[in-house]
Amino acid sequence: MVDITQKTTSLRYAKAQAIVKVCKAETIAAILNKTVPKGDVLEFAKVAGLFAVKKTAELIPDCHPLPIEYTHISYEVEALEIKIFVELKTIYRTGVEVEAMHGASVVALTMYDMLKPIDKGIEICNIKLVEKTGGKSDFQASDKTFQAALLIYSNGVALGKKNDKISLPLADILQKQNIQLSKVSVIEENIQLLEEFISSNQIDPFQLIIVAGGTGISPKDIVPKTLEKHIEVSANSIMEAARSYGLERDFKAMLSEGVAGLIGNKFIINIPGSEKGALDSITPIIKGVRKILENNNYSKDDSGNFKC
Repeated sequence: MVDITQKTTSLRYAKAQAIVKVCKAETIAAILNKTVPKGDVLEFAKVAGLFAVKKTAELIPDCHPLPIEYTHISYEVEALEIKIFVELKTIYRTGVEVEAMHGASVVALTMYDMLKPIDKGIEICNIKLVEKTGGKSDFQASDKTFQAALLIYSNGVALGKKNDKISLPLADILQKQNIQLSKVSVIEENIQLLEEFISSNQIDPFQLIIVAGGTGISPKDIVPKTLEKHIEVSANSIMEAARSYGLERDFKAMLSEGVAGLIGNKFIINIPGSEKGALDSITPIIKGVRKILENNNYSKDDSGNFKC
């Protein structure tokens, strides 16, 4: 199965359809009047569909077992057609489209099995996905490209004792949201150097500034407190989302104190300096960051106050 461990959970919804066509009006009448010899077709088929939804992962090799949290099966009868609709919801890392279509298919097959003694010309058709929400479909980035700068706050990398393992995978994650990592800087763990970087015109061309490192709880890890002095509009809730995602993968995520917010019209994020910590922090929040960049219309008036 495809690895979905790096995906974030979201409310996923899918609606699928199947159509059963019969040859005789008498067949439709028998269904509605519940006089089909094998029993109540609509109710029997609905139960079969519920079982099918739950067993999808057992029958389709690449489907992940999902916590299906809502299933609704409904019908529309028009002339000689019975339209079947299966709606599903889950809060998970992958969608429920196949489960919905599998459910609709089995509902239709159950109807076929129950009706074939009284109608030899039954046809099943138009099994398809009608609607889906959640995951990627919930967020469509515009074509606008934003520029980002990465500052690695690390003695090891600055002094050549460690390799930079962050910038390339980070650039790949950003690029998928049309954010170009255009500048990578490295400084020693010195607050004065950090202050100079934030206050300098080095950050002027960039809409997103990422500072990697100094998020721990030891006395030397004071980057978050330093950045908070400059941040004018806090967005620390974003980092709470990153920590929540990280805690599902590594207990050490609880030790990170990264911050986020606006400095002027630039968005700054402080993430851990380790490769795993940095990527686990960016992955769950990058779509939200992109949204902030698209909606960030803040600027300052002559008095230094924010205006939209």
